[in-house]
Amino acid sequence: MRIGFIGLGGMGTAMARNLIAAGHMVLVWNRSPGPVNELAAAGAVPASIEEAFATGTVLSMLADDRAVAECLLDPAAPAGALHVNMATISTTLAERAAREYGERGLRYLAAPVFGRTEAAAAGNLTVVTAGAPATIAEVQPLFDALGRRTWTVGEAPAHANLVKILGNYLIACSLEAMAEATTVIEAGGLDPALFIEVVTDNLFTGPVFAGYGGMIGARNYEPVNFRLPLGFKDVQLALTAGQERNVPLPFGGVLRDAFIDALAHDQGEQDWAAVAETARRRAGLA
Repeated sequence: MRIGFIGLGGMGTAMARNLIAAGHMVLVWNRSPGPVNELAAAGAVPASIEEAFATGTVLSMLADDRAVAECLLDPAAPAGALHVNMATISTTLAERAAREYGERGLRYLAAPVFGRTEAAAAGNLTVVTAGAPATIAEVQPLFDALGRRTWTVGEAPAHANLVKILGNYLIACSLEAMAEATTVIEAGGLDPALFIEVVTDNLFTGPVFAGYGGMIGARNYEPVNFRLPLGFKDVQLALTAGQERNVPLPFGGVLRDAFIDALAHDQGEQDWAAVAETARRRAGLA
């Protein structure tokens, strides 16, 4: 297929590489030229947003609602063109995008992903999508090049974003739980890294506890897979989603304050697992 790809951060670059490797002609755009030049050397075609949409199918991986609204909410595109938004955005913006695309004779599909940058590089993402079944079937070969499995959760694009937001909320809750537990372990004179090894051997297997837990136990927050401000953004999206549906999220308030504390201590360039340092500061261990 001849497709466009917009947004070349760590995740977007890895995803675009896999699409190129799968044999697709990928026209790429990014605000900063570095990633575009890097992918051009791998076979991508540098393009404008308009040229990317002229292919008829565009995938995007931008950081937040503002970036999507500024770049992609009113695209110059041929009738019937499809935008597959793979970013984590609010359900409000997803609903607006689906409505406004439809009014312009364009198509819109939500397909946010679970997985860190190494999963993206390995083509091992979990894709959560929602939209018209025929449209999903049309781009399933692209999803197959990007991920291990595609989950269809509804026909309204916002449904996929709600699943992604609450999935990230669960990860954030896990980070806070590990932060608190390892802080007590450290205060008790034990090794937090060994503690994480013990509990991830059988009790809490999987990438969240093993991957992020390893970072928290060792207090080593490199490499940065997901920057802390983006994690804070997703906690706020979860709180908003709960409020809009009259569902209290008590843990969400704790998470919000922990992330604010981390940002106040200049941790904005660290991985979101570094929010664990908030618990250590509160305990006087920092």
